[in-house]
Amino acid sequence: MDFVNPRDFIPSEYKVIRNTDKCIGCRVCERQCANEVHHYDFDLKRMVADEQSCVACNRCVSICPTKALSIELNNYTYTPSANWSRKNINDVFEQAGTGSVLLASMGNPKDYPVYWDKILINASQVTNPSVDPLREPMETRTFLGKKPGKITRDERGNIVNNLTPQLTLDVPIMFSAMSYGSISYNAHESLARAAEALGTYYNTGEGGLHKDFYKFGKNTIVQVASGRFGVHKEYLEQGAAIEIKIGQGAKPGIGGHLPGAKIFGDVSKTRMIPEGVDAISPAPHHDIYSIEDLRQLVFSLKEATDYKKPVMVKIAAVHNVAAIASGVARGGADILVIDGFRGGTGAAPQMIRDNVGIPIELALASVDQRLREEGIRNNVSIVVAGSVRNAGDVVKAVALGADACYIGSSALMALGCHHCRNCHKAKCNWGIATQVPELVKRLNPNVGYKRLVNLVTAWNHEIKEMMGGMGINSLEALRGNRLMLRGVGLNEKELEILGIKHAGE
Repeated sequence: MDFVNPRDFIPSEYKVIRNTDKCIGCRVCERQCANEVHHYDFDLKRMVADEQSCVACNRCVSICPTKALSIELNNYTYTPSANWSRKNINDVFEQAGTGSVLLASMGNPKDYPVYWDKILINASQVTNPSVDPLREPMETRTFLGKKPGKITRDERGNIVNNLTPQLTLDVPIMFSAMSYGSISYNAHESLARAAEALGTYYNTGEGGLHKDFYKFGKNTIVQVASGRFGVHKEYLEQGAAIEIKIGQGAKPGIGGHLPGAKIFGDVSKTRMIPEGVDAISPAPHHDIYSIEDLRQLVFSLKEATDYKKPVMVKIAAVHNVAAIASGVARGGADILVIDGFRGGTGAAPQMIRDNVGIPIELALASVDQRLREEGIRNNVSIVVAGSVRNAGDVVKAVALGADACYIGSSALMALGCHHCRNCHKAKCNWGIATQVPELVKRLNPNVGYKRLVNLVTAWNHEIKEMMGGMGINSLEALRGNRLMLRGVGLNEKELEILGIKHAGE
């Protein structure tokens, strides 16, 4: 296939602004930019920039010793059209030049409604006084797993512990699935150490588990995806729980994709696949074509690990998510994970990421309601993911029916991610979504894990403050308590699906 350089048609997306009065020609920007944007022109005797290669990661801006740099959007325009946006035109130029599917990273950037921002939290005042979390007990610990329908006692009247294996979270927040390969060794170490320090869990993603991290097993969730990369008995035995990935919010209906540029060395060994070859997992699990098949895998994994670990099932938020969730709950899963359409990813076809799936807020509300109506809500705990951005989103998710939340993009931002959405190119200047050794070392896990601990600790304080303002002193009392929520700017159908009243009612 003939290749025509898209650069011949597409202007640069960003402008590199260099203050020549401040620039001292130290060439730090040149050494720090993995995309080779900056170089010193010996004829001109000054630094110059290849703006076409800039992805606005802002590494150069942050590290310039004289603060001589800034990055701005290049506000070029084509002939105005309400139908053909600049993005649509550029995508056509790029595909016409390469003949390739366009890959994209991170979450859906389109201007769809963000329902978290259209939901407000109620507060108590006089008749139902608030709770002061600084001076009164406040419980944000939660347990994930099946809950018995009734209390059983022995002949002496003592309560019999008939709980199946549970995950105990000191905070209702976990680090979502990000595979070793899609993110660096140092990023994984940061997540694992933070999970241990916080009393929560991180997820291996579908890339297996590096043996260096086996020691964090009691805070690890191991994932089994359709490609079975890195899956073996020893791997399954390391985790505190096993997650079967059926779907992912960023790419519902298709499998995973890790570009070959990220697969070498320990990544290749951990995944048990050849170096330099794209790891594309199948769209379906080829042993799962029904809920009965899923049930078989759930119990095969339980059998393989002596029924000592809860088994989770992760599905993407799609239009029939409530019916799917009902099947998963009846299929033996202990924990259901729902991933919304704004979920992040290291690599996905851009067309899938931006056009498939539904918002997590609507999916969560419909699933919680369906399971309650069928009397099986306690069969599974619910974990939600897909652009949980702050403590307010966590509180709203719990009030809509979640037991806990996964965070991915916000966790990476805590590590330094600047959301430039170029993870799939394997040249992350912040040492996160890369396997290039000189880039990986830019993320110091001794610093990274502390930043993650700080983030989640701060969110936990805010969660307690918001719960206290509602007059609620435990996460359990908040779960599914939609009376504490009100909508603004929502139509009747949206309010009906969310199961909340409009502000003022």
